[in-house]
Amino acid sequence: MIRILFSFYFWLIVMPVFCVSTILTALIVMIGCLLGGEKLFAFYPGMYWSRLTCWLALCPVKVRGREHLRPKQSYVFVANHQGAFDIFMIYGFLGYPIKWMMKIGLAKIPFVGAACRAAGFIFVDHSSPRAALRSIAEAKLRLQGKASLVVFPEGSRTANGQMSRFHKGAFQVALEQGLPIVPITLNGPYKVLPVGSIRAHPHRMEMVIHPPIRTDEQAYAEKGGLQALADRTRGIIATALWEEFKG
Repeated sequence: MIRILFSFYFWLIVMPVFCVSTILTALIVMIGCLLGGEKLFAFYPGMYWSRLTCWLALCPVKVRGREHLRPKQSYVFVANHQGAFDIFMIYGFLGYPIKWMMKIGLAKIPFVGAACRAAGFIFVDHSSPRAALRSIAEAKLRLQGKASLVVFPEGSRTANGQMSRFHKGAFQVALEQGLPIVPITLNGPYKVLPVGSIRAHPHRMEMVIHPPIRTDEQAYAEKGGLQALADRTRGIIATALWEEFKG
């Protein structure tokens, strides 16, 4: 009975409100950024949109570890990728201005793609080595503007809630720019909206912000370079995963 009631609630209330709020948020972001307010409009409209989405979906979010972040410090945030609600968790509840590194395919979503471009987010193109290098170069340029990046180094959502291999692009950017990497563990989004599902399921979610990892290019060059840094970050994220996702 509860599932039937939630299905009615989801399709009659959640989805219509989500669609309207997404379009309105995208328009606000585009207009605000085009008028020169990128610093403000690239973050806050998306933050409130994300919080509204989690609230509508009846998915409470618990956050631990915000005390590890220093105001005005740029970071490269690296998180596991359990599901679509990862975006709403980080955007809505990290509480830190960010730029996203995202798959090029998201640029094709109506309104959303245009808003992301206006906000200065980086689309990662893995179609060729040259395209991937252009994405990394763009990320470096954004970081020079004192921005912080959020990256899902797995590249795509997990099929079973467990972590897969990390790509090394984000770590190359952090290492070359000398920026701390902040591992983030996400628990619960796989329960809410796993790959292949078209309806969210109410479930609690948790975000654990770990202490930053200092990046010293010379030190990591001697210890295995990018792969060592990626493995260390992945290991830290794994420590806070719920048992069912550790594998």
